[in-house]
Amino acid sequence: MSAVRPFTLAVPQAELDDLHRRLDQTRWPERETATGWDQGVPTDRLRALVDYWRRGYDWRRCEAMLNGFGQFKTMIDGLDVHFLHIRSRHDGAMPLLLTHGWPGSVIEFHKVIGPLTDPPAHGGNPADAFHLVIPSLPGYGFSDKPAETGWGVERIAQAWAALMDRLGYDRYVAQGGDWGSSVTVTLGTQAPSGLIGVHLNMLSIMPPDLGDQLDPDEQRAVAASRHFADVESAYARLQATRPQTIGYALADSPVGQAAWIYEKLRGWSDCDGEPENIFSRDEMLDAIMLYWLTNSAASSARLYWESMGSFRPMKVDLPLGYTQFPREILAPPRRWAEQVFSQIIHWNSVEKGGHFAAFEQPALFVEELRTCFRRLRE
Repeated sequence: MSAVRPFTLAVPQAELDDLHRRLDQTRWPERETATGWDQGVPTDRLRALVDYWRRGYDWRRCEAMLNGFGQFKTMIDGLDVHFLHIRSRHDGAMPLLLTHGWPGSVIEFHKVIGPLTDPPAHGGNPADAFHLVIPSLPGYGFSDKPAETGWGVERIAQAWAALMDRLGYDRYVAQGGDWGSSVTVTLGTQAPSGLIGVHLNMLSIMPPDLGDQLDPDEQRAVAASRHFADVESAYARLQATRPQTIGYALADSPVGQAAWIYEKLRGWSDCDGEPENIFSRDEMLDAIMLYWLTNSAASSARLYWESMGSFRPMKVDLPLGYTQFPREILAPPRRWAEQVFSQIIHWNSVEKGGHFAAFEQPALFVEELRTCFRRLRE
């Protein structure tokens, strides 16, 4: 049961035919009464995306891409975990564990796989090469869905450590954003044998007592947190309190699932208000399809129910790197992080990008990881 097994993705044509039938039979609501995105996804924008989904999108292209990377499954703690495993051809490559979040998947890393594993082919130095392990969170993508409670970030972090051990990596680093950040911070707290450092592109942290005098960085951090709570957090409250209910709606409607994710791709990315400025329609639909084809609306939302309280300060003594992308939903000052992380080896702000860092700005993401983890190479 502990064997690592190759996994080839081959979605039955009947499932794609069913998707097309559902798209053809969509019952659309009336148009929004406000302008732009003020009430959610504008009808004309979603209709255009769905029309392309029905008539121009090719799932088999995405399927071939994933199969080309090298997909695997292995049983850990009673769940079959899906992951990409791409080994570098370069000597001395550093093993790197990449963890996605919601509404992400392994798809969001597809642009950085080449540059990270084969730097010379992308204008880089072979000394910066990584072996990559990119798992799908339990309940997401092609990993199993937990059939019981208890699969929060703590248990996921333990499973990830077991995965790296099973693959034979006794010295590795880890990276994550969104839920991947929480899992990676938890890994840092657990400090499994072999983990030597972490990098994050999102960090949820706030001192219990802010005091009366906030510097400009702290003011920006508080403002970002309040904006998220007041404007952006409705989805999280639903998924953290009623994941099964929202799952019924999204599991039965591909258009509903698309709208649920399309809105976040727009709201959390550095796209000047237009998601198509940064993502192609194919890329957005690839991301949506990994939720639709796996029927994972409810199972992915349950991680909020399990672990919403896990975005909290935890003491981490392993080396930490952090990159602030300007349109990330949170913006913690370094002085707050220094109260939690005892070894900050890299802290940087870049000029472009948002919540989906590797998906939006792959070149910046790659350079940040190379710079951070050079400090930990033998």
